[in-house]
Amino acid sequence: MHTVVVGTTGVTAADVLAVARGGARVELSEDAVAALAAAREIVDALAAKPEPVYGVSTGFGALATRHISQELRTQLQRNIVRSHAAGMGPRVEREVVRALMFLRLKTLCSGRTGVRPAVAQTMADILNAGITPVVHEYGSLGCSGDLAPLSHCALTLMGEGDAEGPDGVVRPAGALLAEHGIEPVELREKEGLALLNGTDGMLGMLIMALADLDTLYKSADITAALSLEALLGTDKVLAPELHDIRPHPGQGASAANMLAVLKGSGLTGHHQGDAPRVQDAYSVRCAPQVAGAGRDTMAHARLVADRELASAVDNPVVLPDGRVESNGNFHGAPVAYVLDFLAIAAADLGSIAERRTDRLLDKNRSHGLPPFLADDAGVDSGLMIAQYTQAALVGEMKRLAVPASADSIPSSAMQEDHVSMGWSAARKLRTAVDSLARIVAIELYAATRAIELREGLTPAPASRAVIDAVRAAGVQGPGPDRFLAPDLEAADAFVRGGRLVAAVEPVTGPLA
Repeated sequence: MHTVVVGTTGVTAADVLAVARGGARVELSEDAVAALAAAREIVDALAAKPEPVYGVSTGFGALATRHISQELRTQLQRNIVRSHAAGMGPRVEREVVRALMFLRLKTLCSGRTGVRPAVAQTMADILNAGITPVVHEYGSLGCSGDLAPLSHCALTLMGEGDAEGPDGVVRPAGALLAEHGIEPVELREKEGLALLNGTDGMLGMLIMALADLDTLYKSADITAALSLEALLGTDKVLAPELHDIRPHPGQGASAANMLAVLKGSGLTGHHQGDAPRVQDAYSVRCAPQVAGAGRDTMAHARLVADRELASAVDNPVVLPDGRVESNGNFHGAPVAYVLDFLAIAAADLGSIAERRTDRLLDKNRSHGLPPFLADDAGVDSGLMIAQYTQAALVGEMKRLAVPASADSIPSSAMQEDHVSMGWSAARKLRTAVDSLARIVAIELYAATRAIELREGLTPAPASRAVIDAVRAAGVQGPGPDRFLAPDLEAADAFVRGGRLVAAVEPVTGPLA
C-alpha cells in the first residue's frame, strides 16, 4: 500500500487525494517528530508560568479572559472538544473526513501547534486503521476554521463519540480504538485547541473538487467538440492563431483540446456547400472562451490550495524563536473565495453545455437532425425530457453559484464577529461538481446519438472512439423510445470515472 510521509513543510494535493480517496497509509517523518517535541517543550514551559497564555492557560474565544488553574487544564482541553462537537445534520462523506484529519495532522507536524508527538501519532494511527469519525453537515462557519467538524474528529482521538469502522459500521469510537490497539489521548495544555483550529475541511474539499473538475473540464471540451461536429459546425474558430491574440492560457488549452478531437472529421464545415452559415451560435463558437475561463479559475484556486498546503494554521502558534502568539490565520477567506469562484465557473460551464444540447434537439436549429433526436418524432419523444433534467441541474447550479463567502454571521458573543462561511462554500461546490458531471453526461448522450444520425458522413477518429467506448459501456444509441434513466446513469458513470477522456487520448494524445 502507498505510504505518505508527513514532514514539517506541508504536503501536496496528491498526498491528500492518496489518503482521502486511496486509503494510503500515513507516517510521521523523523523531523516532524523532533519538531513536535521541541514545540511541546515551549508550551510546557509556558504552562508552568503564572502569566496567562491564550490557549495554554486561559479560556477560549469570548471566554479568553479567564485564567485557568493547573488542576483544571486537562478538563479545559477535554471540554473544548466535547462542547465544540456540536454538529448536526447528515454525515459528510468518508473522503472528506479523511482529508480533514490528514490536513490537521499536516499542521500538527509543522511543529507550530505545540501538541505532543503522541497526539499526532494517534491521529495517524486512526487514519491507518480506517476509522472515520462521524462528522455532520452543519456546524462550521469557516472561522475559527472548521471548528465543529474538527471537534468531532478530536472526540474520536479521546475515545468518545461515534465513528465508522473499516467495515462501514458506525460504532462507539472507544470500542473501535480498543479493537485496533489504539490508546485514547488525554489532552493537555493547548492540545484541544490545536486539534480544532484550522481550514482543513474546506481545503480538503477544495483539493478534491479541483481533481474532479480537471476531469470534467477535459470531458466538457470533448462533448463540446462532439456537439460542434453533430451540428456540422466549423472548427476554423479553434485555430491556435485566433487564440494566441487573446492569450488566456485556459482558452488556448480548451481550443486545442477541441481541435484535437475534431481532427479528421468529415462533418465539420459540411454545411458550407449547401446551406452556408457565416458563423455558429455562441454556445458552439465560444466554448473555448467559457471553458477556458473556468480553467484559469482552477489555476488560481490551485495556487491558493498550494499555499494552504504549505501553511501551519492554528491559534496561537509556536514561532521558531519560541514565542507563542495569537493570530488570525484560521480565517477561511482565501479558501472560501476560490470555492465560490469555482462554483460560478462550473455553473457557467454547465449552462453552455445545456444550450448546445438544446440546439441538438431543436429541428429549427440543428441543421437537419430529427426533432429531439427521436426515432419517429410524435410517436417517440426522443431526448426531450433528458434536456429537462439537464436544465433542472443547470438551474440548481446557478443557485449554488451564489457566493457563501459574501455572507458573515457573527458568533461567540461578537468575539468572532466576521466569519468566512468557507465550509458552506465547499459543501455547495461538491454538489455543483456532482451536477456538472450529469450535465456533461447528458450532452455526451445527445451528441453521440446526433453524430450517429448523420448518415453518410464520417466522424472524426476520436469521435468514433468515444461512440464505440460509450456504447460498450452500456449507453445505447439511436432507436425507439426506451426507459432512458439507465442510459443517462451509465453515461454519467462513464464521464465521472474518467472513461470519456480515456477513450479520446489514445487517438488525440494527452489533452491539456
